[in-house]
Amino acid sequence: MIKPNRNPLQDSDGAQSGRLWLNVDIATMGDGARSYGEIRDGAVVAEQGRIVWIGPRSEVPAAYRGFAATDCHGGWMTPGLIDCHTHVVYAGNRSDEFEARLSGVSYEDIARRGGGILSSVRAVRQATEDELFTQSSKRVERLMAGGVTTVEIKSGYGLTLDAERRMLRVARRIGNQLSVRVSTSFLGAHALPPEYAGRADEYIDACVAMLPALVAEGLVDVVDAFCENIAFNVAQVDRMFDAASRLGLPVKLHAEQLSDQGGATLVARYRGLSADHVEYLSTEGIAAMAKAGTVVTLLPGAFYFLRETKVPPIAELRRMSVPMAVATDSNPGTSPMLSVTQALNMACVLFRLTPQEALAGATINAARALGLASEIGSLEVGKAADMLVWDISRPADLSYSVSGSTPAMRVYNGDDSSRAI
Repeated sequence: MIKPNRNPLQDSDGAQSGRLWLNVDIATMGDGARSYGEIRDGAVVAEQGRIVWIGPRSEVPAAYRGFAATDCHGGWMTPGLIDCHTHVVYAGNRSDEFEARLSGVSYEDIARRGGGILSSVRAVRQATEDELFTQSSKRVERLMAGGVTTVEIKSGYGLTLDAERRMLRVARRIGNQLSVRVSTSFLGAHALPPEYAGRADEYIDACVAMLPALVAEGLVDVVDAFCENIAFNVAQVDRMFDAASRLGLPVKLHAEQLSDQGGATLVARYRGLSADHVEYLSTEGIAAMAKAGTVVTLLPGAFYFLRETKVPPIAELRRMSVPMAVATDSNPGTSPMLSVTQALNMACVLFRLTPQEALAGATINAARALGLASEIGSLEVGKAADMLVWDISRPADLSYSVSGSTPAMRVYNGDDSSRAI
């Protein structure tokens, strides 16, 4: 790891009231920036965890030259990576289903037999909060080691008030105890629990009833749902979104993963943050999302792991200027992946994103997908000083490596001593 050096511009009396990073090429990824928004031989100044100045090193204002500094040794700096779609809080694993799919059993068949999501539901219901935290925090630490500074964490493997609360409490605990920002999503409408077999509408009633208590406890930032032929229909998801809207919560949706259910149009009607997966996204859905400003979140890990062949309509998304985020979808059944840069590589190879589009997908567009673009996602004055320094030749290298990349330095909230692990 790069070690902080004494600032060669520091005043002789050693006075300092902030932090300075210099001798670094910067990919700012700012809104409207051309390419990566490069600043060559740049510098960044932060005070109280916020960026207060960014630009060429030769132009650092005199007022900041006495700040404690880190020499980044000519590396490349990017915003901290944002994993905007994960199911990283869970217990157990589902390698048996992986083996079954390789023998020809489909994802839908496994789900209908009581496997899939319901396998994880059984494991989570049996786990204590401490057990969930111990297992899940290790996974988040691996994401952090790969450059993640913000992670979205969903519930959805509990499907009862107590178990969903336990998952969300673990997500908040991860945010409190590790150097990572956590955004939580209530995903009660993830699967139909066995005790509600044949009574999906009644289960949606139960989810709607759970929401006020979880919100009152400060556990929910966003409401999510799974709109699919093996999950919940548009009318049922509409009821969840209406409940969220009445509580002032934004929404997002697992949409059009296995078929076109019209979920993208629904989430756009609520001006939702994102529609995720979207392999079967229609032209009508794209137009609705473009009008609403809803982000598409691409999840190439699940596409790869399930050996899907229907590629999301990338060209049309580009044409309609729909922002594209990229995330790991880290989960035990369909995307057991813990590297955002590996997801970037997959998005380029499998979906034909450009490296610039891919990096934007894990920075500024991922921030949009969480409703946090005013706070994180690009290196701009006023935003959080969440930054990474990479020992690479050019930003495209981050999408080039099949095995993922590790930053030389991780800066979280202006603190470059907060290493990943």
